[in-house]
Amino acid sequence: MIRRIDFRQAKALLDARPDAVLLDVREEAEYITGHAVNALLLPVDELTDEAALDAIPELDTPVLVYCRSGYRSNVAAHKLEDYGYTEIYDLGSLIGWPYGLE
Repeated sequence: MIRRIDFRQAKALLDARPDAVLLDVREEAEYITGHAVNALLLPVDELTDEAALDAIPELDTPVLVYCRSGYRSNVAAHKLEDYGYTEIYDLGSLIGWPYGLE
């Protein structure tokens, strides 16, 4: 199941669940110009079942997905759902993320 989540809820979830993965599905060129602290890069165009399992082996891991505008995060969230992930949170756009970029 995919749930929409706001920044405050995302931060609370990341703090409460150290196993949660913050997944950046933008292109590498976008990622290197600034991404959320501790975010894992897996561009939506490279997001296959195999790539997802390599990056996030446990299907019940909370996965928080974001991109630049929200479109790619939605596509990625549905792909993850199709691959069997059970706890997916769509953050949408990273614009305005107040908890630090690197």
